[in-house]
Amino acid sequence: MHTTVRRAIIIGNGFAGAENQCYGLIRALGLSNYHSLYRVCRPKGGINKWLNWLPVSTHRRLDRLKRQLFDPQSVVSDQSDILEADAELIAAKASETCEKEGPLLVVASGRDTISVASSVKRLAPDHVFTIQIQHPRSHLSRFDLVISPHHDYYPLTPEGKKQIPWFLRGWITPRQPPRKNVVLTLGALHQVDSDVLKCAASAWRDELASLCKPLLVVNIGGPIRHCRYGADLARQLTASLMNVLPTCGSVRISFSRRTPKQACIVSEILVREFRNHPKVSIWDGQDPNPHMGHLAWADAFVITADSVSMLSEACSTGKPVYVIGAERCTWKFSYFQKCLQERGMVRPFTGDENIAKTWTYPPLQDTREAANHVIRALAKRGWKLQP
Repeated sequence: MHTTVRRAIIIGNGFAGAENQCYGLIRALGLSNYHSLYRVCRPKGGINKWLNWLPVSTHRRLDRLKRQLFDPQSVVSDQSDILEADAELIAAKASETCEKEGPLLVVASGRDTISVASSVKRLAPDHVFTIQIQHPRSHLSRFDLVISPHHDYYPLTPEGKKQIPWFLRGWITPRQPPRKNVVLTLGALHQVDSDVLKCAASAWRDELASLCKPLLVVNIGGPIRHCRYGADLARQLTASLMNVLPTCGSVRISFSRRTPKQACIVSEILVREFRNHPKVSIWDGQDPNPHMGHLAWADAFVITADSVSMLSEACSTGKPVYVIGAERCTWKFSYFQKCLQERGMVRPFTGDENIAKTWTYPPLQDTREAANHVIRALAKRGWKLQP
């Protein structure tokens, strides 16, 4: 059997944040052009939003039964261009092609992918190397490697234990210290590296190179359960931006998919305040998305505390990153903010900053370091990577 890994598959869950971590890892491994995407998708809409606590297989069976009874036509038209993540088919393909094409690297991310990825490992243990990104909560031995952010282990810290009654700790991830097959990262994996930034700088040169310096990029996410905010944070951000505008050459504001659109909340407040300001440009959500161009051309960032992904990407550039709303975060998200601040990667955005004055830190390199762990783990198994 060949022992050279030349190909990979991604098992995604339909969420861009989770799947982007998989793409980031295989990019760092040099397998971007040698992969296939499979996806585990939950039904959406209507009553389905209340069934997310169920295993995805049970959820899908109930949804299909409901549609057969009440809307048979929807069952026939239920199609997707993305391959369905079937563990038996993936394992069979890996076994059948291993002699000719070598073993298969399987990279999965998200809760709904755990059972599929672990089943592939169980069905074809000698022909696959499985990597689960984000903590699978229990039975970590089901995977060859688990890549988990350090803040997932916050429940085991003294602070975390104080916040959870002892009888509930068994339900909180994780339940024990990291095993040997666990790789801890500070932030989220992503696709931003020097080559990507060079390409983005070239692609966005015409639009961004001529802007007055320093260029401040403001990335706004959306409230989550452990980092809640709304109009109050929007007003705070507006006032702080007004204060630093004299030290900025230009400002670019972008919103994520999670940014609330309701009247008087976050996006509308900022649009109302800055849409006519000569220094400020606001992305309207239409293609193309300037995110990569912003990472390449910005001199500094202001980012809302809710987004681990946006903060991880910005901190990989080594440029100043200011965070707003960190004091509103609780649980492991508060711990994540604390870790970034302790390493000098981020500072609170107060409105008293002089954006023209820069500061530096060692860029965050979680994705590259995780890829190196994968290469070493493959070597211990007697396999090598050949992009």
